[in-house]
Amino acid sequence: MSQQTRTFRLDKGGRIDRSRPVEFVFNGKTYQGYQGDTVASALLANGVHLVGRSWKYHRPRGIVGSGAEEPNAILQLNEGQVTVPNARATQVELYQGLRARSVNCWPSVEFDAMAWSGLLGKFMPAGFYYKTFMWPQSWWMKYEKFIRKAAGLGEAPTQPDPDHYDKTFAHCEVLVAGGGPAGLCAALAAARAGARVILADEQPEFGGSLLGSRDLIDGKPATQWVEAVLAELASYPDVTLLPRATVYGYLDHNFLAITQRLTDHLPPGSSRGPRERLWKVRAKQVVLATGAHERPLVFSNNDRPGVMLASAVSTYINRYAVRPGSQAVVFTNNDSAYQSALDLLDAGIPVNAVVDVRANPQGDLPKAVRARGVEILAGAAV
Repeated sequence: MSQQTRTFRLDKGGRIDRSRPVEFVFNGKTYQGYQGDTVASALLANGVHLVGRSWKYHRPRGIVGSGAEEPNAILQLNEGQVTVPNARATQVELYQGLRARSVNCWPSVEFDAMAWSGLLGKFMPAGFYYKTFMWPQSWWMKYEKFIRKAAGLGEAPTQPDPDHYDKTFAHCEVLVAGGGPAGLCAALAAARAGARVILADEQPEFGGSLLGSRDLIDGKPATQWVEAVLAELASYPDVTLLPRATVYGYLDHNFLAITQRLTDHLPPGSSRGPRERLWKVRAKQVVLATGAHERPLVFSNNDRPGVMLASAVSTYINRYAVRPGSQAVVFTNNDSAYQSALDLLDAGIPVNAVVDVRANPQGDLPKAVRARGVEILAGAAV
């Protein structure tokens, strides 16, 4: 059983499978999540916000995003031959027995002996060590060992890799990189025109931003639209759907390289198939539908645990049925974050205020937030 009794899991909603509980270990403690969780969503559901330390000053770090944009939740997975360094908790699918730990902290993430360096931050600007520790010159190799250790991240495996890897070649008329709403529409249009199509997306499910929203398409939940589109795409013999596949190289003459992760979401040793497959694809046309990432607003201490992107808050609530906290203040410069405020309220999380740098926000979403009794501090900043 989980050592944590306090839960931030919502009673209903989300795309997790509540009939399939999953136990995992983080920093030596056992927690429980569900099939469909990421390590990040499962940690937040258990009230865990401190997940790491900053690279240089060892300041406390929490979960900021919900996907590939995550800068802080960098973990070491498992041990020995199957260890994986520098994995983003927001991209690691939860499975039974997964073991993860924070990196760049000692003896623990809660009490890091190197945290004292933050007190001397004003005396240690970027690159100071290359100027300070150059004399005597013969000592640099000794200095470097400790500097690198203090500012390191994960540990590369030292034992032989027990897995094997596959590769394949393919040709298509249209390759779509990104399985969100734009990518799905592009793939569907190409398939209906009779083209050979490859649709690749780095997540385990297609749908992109729609998986973490409550939008309606043609009067129905967006996830139902996604399911209908995928069913139609699967009915075409010349359409190849590649989930868990990252298009990482776009070379000359529409030659693309794709890494498809086949077994990373399974416990090590549970599958005899290849761990990953490298796709080398020659495409006639390429559609880049990789979406957009929210940029964080800048203010003092915006790197502390508990500060998250508004879009990530909505994703954890709607996709993973997780309450990211107990109460919130929303800071924004556009209307989109007001939807996150509404998501927080619907999840039973009080929103103390919305701080908006604009002088007079008057869109439909700000009006909806005002109607819920939330104070809007216009023309203000954190």
